[in-house]
Amino acid sequence: MKPIAALAALPLLLAAGPALRSSPDLGKAEGRCRPGETGPALLVEAAGLKDRAGQIKVEVYPPNDTDFLADDNVLVAAGKVFRRVEAPPPKSGAAVLCIRIPGPGTYSLVVLHDRDMDRKFNYKVDGIGFASNPKLGWSKPKASSTRVVVRSGGVSRVSVVLNYKNGLGVGPVGR
Repeated sequence: MKPIAALAALPLLLAAGPALRSSPDLGKAEGRCRPGETGPALLVEAAGLKDRAGQIKVEVYPPNDTDFLADDNVLVAAGKVFRRVEAPPPKSGAAVLCIRIPGPGTYSLVVLHDRDMDRKFNYKVDGIGFASNPKLGWSKPKASSTRVVVRSGGVSRVSVVLNYKNGLGVGPVGR
């Protein structure tokens, strides 16, 4: 950026105010299901856990490429959909987590198996899966391939297969 342009942009940067403080708890209060949840919510089954270490995290995003996997602070500040729930993996079987959503509509959904509990996705360690179970490569999938459509205000079920680094590729355990 040229020095003159940088000076011209300074008032805009100052008007934006202080940056939002990051918090791993963003979206949790809105995403947490109540006992006997009647919706609107998603019951997410995460199958194919590599092991029982760490935490399972489910996050719901707007269903477009700009907002999908965007910074949660930015989404919340803009009043956009962002929900998160976390739970330890079960002792056996698939992890099943309930996450509340604003209402019927279309959302993008990601499930992370944060095996080392560092709150960041590390493709060498952690597992990841998306609604609609798109085939994964070395970049994030398009939001359109991770969508879940909720047609009623009740509880909808979604099955997600987790993927882990497997040799030179990424895929379900045992593949």
